[in-house]
Order: sequence, then C-alpha cells, then structure tokens
Amino acid sequence: MRPDGPNADRSAPAPVAIVCGGGNFPGAVAEAIVRRGGRPVLFGIRGWADQTLLDRYPHHWIAIGQIGRFLRLAEAEHCRDVLFIGSLLRPPITQIRLDWQTLRVLPRIIRAFRGGDDWLLSGVAKLFEESGLRLIGVKDVAPEILMSEGTFGKVRPSPRDGKDIARALQLIAALGRFDVGQAAVVANLHVLAVEAAEGTDNMLHRISELRRLGRVTTPTGTGVLVKAPKPGQDRRFDLPAIGPQTIENAARAGLAGVAVAAGSTMIAEPEKVVAAADAAGIFFAGVREDQAE
Repeated sequence: MRPDGPNADRSAPAPVAIVCGGGNFPGAVAEAIVRRGGRPVLFGIRGWADQTLLDRYPHHWIAIGQIGRFLRLAEAEHCRDVLFIGSLLRPPITQIRLDWQTLRVLPRIIRAFRGGDDWLLSGVAKLFEESGLRLIGVKDVAPEILMSEGTFGKVRPSPRDGKDIARALQLIAALGRFDVGQAAVVANLHVLAVEAAEGTDNMLHRISELRRLGRVTTPTGTGVLVKAPKPGQDRRFDLPAIGPQTIENAARAGLAGVAVAAGSTMIAEPEKVVAAADAAGIFFAGVREDQAE
C-alpha cells in the first residue's frame, strides 16, 4: 500500500491517517476526504472499528497502546496528518497492549490517564505531534458533518425551551474545567441530569426511569437535552455527536426537544435525525454556544 516506486504520483496529496473507533463517523470522514480529492488511510482500533468500513479503504489494524506500530505504519503510508474519530471506551491501563515505543513513554501515558477524557486525548496527541505528525479535526476535512445553526423539522422550541437551553449551556460551561460532561437535561430551569461516564443515551434512560418512579414531576413534553463541547476542550478530538437513536431516547424520556452546539457537534444521518424528531413531535435545533450568556 506504499505509494513508492517509479510510477508513484508525487503530485498527489499526502494521505490522511484516520484512527477509527466505532460508529458511523469514521466512514463519514473518509467519504468527505475522498470527495475533496484526498486519500484516507484507516487505522482501525481492534474491538471497535467496523471491518466492513475498513475494507472499503487502504487500512491497517492497531490495538490500543500500539503507538510504535501506528507511527511505523503511518510513516510507511506517507501520512502527515492524523485524525481521531469514533466511539471508544477508555480501558483500564492494565489491559492496554504496550509495544516498545509505548513503554518508553509509559510514565506520560500514566499521567494522562489521571484525568478526564480531554486530558487523556491531549496527552496522547502530544506524543504524535512530537513524532512529526499534525493532528487535525473534523472541521479541517469534513465540516459538512458538523451541525448547522437553526431549527430543523416541524416543531419549534418555545420561549421556555429557550431558557432551558441557555441554562443547560451555562451548566456545561461551568463543569468544563472539571473535564466532565458534554450533555445536560434541564426542565423549567431545573437540572435533571448531567452526562458523566454513562454517556448520553444512558443518561436519557435514567431520566425515563426517574420519571417512571415519580422523581421527575415536570409534565411530559417539558425539558431539553443539550449537547455542547466543554470550554477549553481541544476540538480536534471527542466532539459531541448526535444521531437518530438519541432523538428517540429523548422522546422516550418525555422531553420537549434536543439542542446541540452548532459548528461543533457531529451529526450522523441528518435526514433520519430530523425525521425521528418529527415522528416524535419534538424539536431539534442547532444553537450558538454563546446563547448561554
């Protein structure tokens, strides 16, 4: 797969290395790169990346902790830029498969594990940058998969919903310095939930259960789910994401709608997201992060 030899096209752009976790977003990014005339090379994380997706492109498999293997393969593929995308749960450090190059920087890896996800990802990114790679984000190669500003679908947020959205954005901003949470649920200015390690969908399941137990007393059709990045977050990594399943779970939780930060939230299958919101009778909107002010 190396583009060496007498027939190699030296004028072609350097390929982009995509380190792939799970979900649809690695494929969406790869497709966007191809549409722009670029060449993606996928590095699938074992246990997470989709084999069917990787088979459509030049690819390699790597395990979490194989920094040396990744760097060798990226150099062989002549990659200069690297992008991390897709779902991945942080494993215990004792379960990471360490190669020799990772062992050399193990103290730094351990320090990176002693913090939130943004702290961990930024620490790993520095290791790649010190090896001569340039870390890029979705906005650099696939801005079309980022949410636009506005309300999409048939239902519009009410003035009360607007106040709940602003309160949720304020909450996410306030918690950002603790490197926790990219989502919150607020109803009538009452904070019902903040996303932690369970993820957005499990947080919404918790709201549904609390409503069943009578611990949530606001009427059905009240409250919003808001997703936004943390202030100060390195936006090359771990952007909030939304898909049809989250819309359906928000409706099951009895919420009025879903709002996400425009320009910094990834959206999978936008037509299906809007259709799911319309079918559930809830609103779906992209909002400015400064709406919290």
